[in-house]
Amino acid sequence: MLNMKILVDENIPLMTIRALREMGHRVLDVRGTENQGIDDDVLWKMTQKEGRLLITTDKGFTQYRSEMHHGILIVRLRQPNRHKIHLRVMQAMDCFAAEDWHGLLVVMRDMVQSVWRRDDSTFQARRVK
Repeated sequence: MLNMKILVDENIPLMTIRALREMGHRVLDVRGTENQGIDDDVLWKMTQKEGRLLITTDKGFTQYRSEMHHGILIVRLRQPNRHKIHLRVMQAMDCFAAEDWHGLLVVMRDMVQSVWRRDDSTFQARRVK
């Protein structure tokens, strides 16, 4: 498995960051840094400049699905908590290999996973457990 460069926003649990790092990924956490709370546009530019997969709970990042990007994972749950967010991130990471994330937008919801591929504008939705 290839190691990925990942940027997580401040809503992603610390247990998830630890787990991703234990998997060998290079994770940048903006929490507790000067970049915490920056505008989404600035966060997006930073993510792209550094060639990172973005993991967030902010649905606003779906607007970038047609742009070239290094991957976007959005967790959108009705009643989110750290454990549920963590499980959905880990589930998405298990579904896709590192090389698959380029141009991929994945939205993990309570029961459905939506996937957009940037290069051919396809969309899929499937139930997840």
